[in-house]
Amino acid sequence: AHPDPSLSSLFAKENLSRMSEEQLNRYDRLINEPSNDWDIYYWATEAKPTPAEFDTDVMAMLREFAKNRNREQRLRQPDLEYLFEPPR
Repeated sequence: AHPDPSLSSLFAKENLSRMSEEQLNRYDRLINEPSNDWDIYYWATEAKPTPAEFDTDVMAMLREFAKNRNREQRLRQPDLEYLFEPPR
């Protein structure tokens, strides 16, 4: 199971279109080679150091994306909109 499937899928949605073929290959390898999705999540959030073989420009982009995403989530929390929705 993905710890945060939205992290890699949102990253892909925002970044794949502007990545070079080499970067796409590195991204493909990054999401397919580690046996554990948690590893990618830990590397992206810098909870664990990224192994040299995966510490590429693409990993740096994913780390930056994770930082920005955390900031966005902090800005959005807590979500109180439901308090103002009319009852159904």
